[in-house]
Amino acid sequence: MSECVWLRAQPLTREAFAPFGDVIAADDGVRHFSINGGNTERYHDLMRVDLAAEGHPVVSVFRGQPRPLPFELTMLERHPKGSQAFMPLDGRPYLVAVAPAGDGIDPASLRVFLAQGNQGVNYARGVWHHPLLALDAVSDFLVIDYGGPGPNCDEIRLPESRWITASP
Repeated sequence: MSECVWLRAQPLTREAFAPFGDVIAADDGVRHFSINGGNTERYHDLMRVDLAAEGHPVVSVFRGQPRPLPFELTMLERHPKGSQAFMPLDGRPYLVAVAPAGDGIDPASLRVFLAQGNQGVNYARGVWHHPLLALDAVSDFLVIDYGGPGPNCDEIRLPESRWITASP
């Protein structure tokens, strides 16, 4: 039996997540300005919705069951026809496990981020990621992704499991 390989979650920041997509957050790190007579602050252009030409955006709510930690990571998925955005609706932290886009996965390239309940992610088209990793309680997420003809989800099994923990 092989030795356990641990992936430690790091804080989700725009800079660290940039190779995989966009962080969606209303904070001072993005362009923002007042609208509606000064009653509303608009946090502008937070992500790129990238869809194949024959597709259309689909807006859904995903309700994720909490995953206990440590969590065994055995597979990842990708969406070749469009980006996929997740924005938490319940204000709870969650995990994001990703690997760069490509034909396969180099296990050494896997990254895990601890997203706060006010941070969303937008996976770039083709980026490998684990399905929703809610923590602590059942959690709802607003999801924007591709709708259209043809399959849009590839799955791959990792050659060896990795274990995720949120603690350093």
